[in-house]
Amino acid sequence: MRRVLIANRGEIAVRVVRAVAEAGLVSVAVYADQDADALHVRLADEAYMLGGATAAESYLSIEWLMAAAQASGADAVHPGYGFLSESAEFARAVEAAGLIWIGPSPESIDSLGDKITARRIAQSVGAPLVAGTDRPLESADEAVAFAREHGLPIAIKAAFGGGGRGLKVARELDDVAAAFDSASREAQAAFGRGECFVERFLERPRHIEAQVLGDGTGNVVVVGDRDCSLQRRNQKLVEEAPAPGLTDEQRRRIHDAARDICAAVSYRGAGTVEFLMGEDGVISFLEVNTRLQVEHPITEAVTGVDLVAEQLRIAAGSGLSFSETPEPTGHAIELRINAEDPGRGFLPSPGVVTSLRVPAGPGVRWDAGIEAGDTVQSAFDSLIAKLIVHAPDRDTAVVRARRALGELSVEGVATVVPFARVLLDDPAFSTAGFAVHTQWIETTLMPRLETQRRPEPATAQPLRRVPIEIDGRRVMLGLPEDLLRGIAAGGTAAADAVPATAVADPAVIEAPVPGTLVDWLVPDGEQVTEGQDVAVIDAMKMETRVAAHRAGALSRGTDVGATVSIGHVLGKIEPV
Repeated sequence: MRRVLIANRGEIAVRVVRAVAEAGLVSVAVYADQDADALHVRLADEAYMLGGATAAESYLSIEWLMAAAQASGADAVHPGYGFLSESAEFARAVEAAGLIWIGPSPESIDSLGDKITARRIAQSVGAPLVAGTDRPLESADEAVAFAREHGLPIAIKAAFGGGGRGLKVARELDDVAAAFDSASREAQAAFGRGECFVERFLERPRHIEAQVLGDGTGNVVVVGDRDCSLQRRNQKLVEEAPAPGLTDEQRRRIHDAARDICAAVSYRGAGTVEFLMGEDGVISFLEVNTRLQVEHPITEAVTGVDLVAEQLRIAAGSGLSFSETPEPTGHAIELRINAEDPGRGFLPSPGVVTSLRVPAGPGVRWDAGIEAGDTVQSAFDSLIAKLIVHAPDRDTAVVRARRALGELSVEGVATVVPFARVLLDDPAFSTAGFAVHTQWIETTLMPRLETQRRPEPATAQPLRRVPIEIDGRRVMLGLPEDLLRGIAAGGTAAADAVPATAVADPAVIEAPVPGTLVDWLVPDGEQVTEGQDVAVIDAMKMETRVAAHRAGALSRGTDVGATVSIGHVLGKIEPV
């Protein structure tokens, strides 16, 4: 293994670039059009274009990724997390091309990535489980029937995928069908497959997970455990290791179940087995993520294990560098720094990061995919960086996190930093009064969060590719549209590059986020009430619902499938 193609972008691509360099290997980055000058591209030894501006045209395109691997002479592929990291099809394509796949075998991904098959494996090894279906649902009616039989609330989940996408919770029977439709649609958009299953949902649960490493021959080591209960829209925002407040028996049961589930498929590489733990201490297997997790640095901090380095070792055939669960040292907390406005319900906030001051000092780690001057792209995930702190104990880690947040300054886009500052001072997050759960942010903390100044949306910079000749060889040159228009206009940018002034019509209903309009929830011309959800926008790989700003008759003005920017006029609501 000499040259590693990193089939990803942003923070995780930067993380892998660094690990590859420390292993003495060559890193090969790939990029979508708008990522041509991204940090992971600047840091890698080489970079190859993927030829598109959307995820489907770039980081989700097996064809383009394999073409980049061939062109670069890569002999291995690291998928990072998200995108195709849990795609058995991609893993098979990599191995069929004679390259090393730095991840689990395609067979393991098939077995554990399919949440229904994973449940069956969990049952076979005696892992704790709540009631759920053992096959994908064929319709919303089946979800309703399950709710009638087993009771509410229920969770409807994408059978293929993770990261909270394609997961919807229904607490009322009338909401089940809509939750099924939304979960299926979100799963299709994020993972290319819309199959969903359903299971009982534990109210106010904690989210506990176990990090595993396997050598592919049946040897599996649990590296440690984490608490990831602080979530919004079923996506994690804050994680810590080890998981606080577990009894020895609870920790043992989680570790044993994680090890047995992965050993059953001779797991290879890094993976995470996730569980929910109810208020009454009931533990239930949730899913297996057959990849590296966003929150892997906190396990690295308390164990001293470099998980990406271990991935590279295992893929190269060298096996694990240790054989027993390390004894954790101290406590670590990770704060995800997302470009979102907590005061507006964590709406995505893409744009240009005009200024960035990064925290440092003892026990502080900063993993980022951006620097000052970079653009947070609306087409991709809102995660821009991770702030990790490590200290001798949890109380000291909280104090250190407060200090590091005080040093952090991000300007140009709204971020979740104000939320994190409020969280660290809340008694429910204290060691003595630890009482957070997976719905705690949305039910308890969000009403106290203030809105931030709304940034101007970043102008899209698609590339136009033109053929040129260099030293007698024909190559393709990608140039920003604005540059080409400026050249054509004699150096003057076209007038249509200037955003139009917002319409001051009180009837107008505007897009709160940039993205794609994926659904209208109300027929054209129907009367709506103030606050009623009327449309759905897919923004930064998550669905955002658009609520009516007043009562009246809805008049649609934008078709489903249209790309919209912040402030785009979706339609009007006229008084009746």
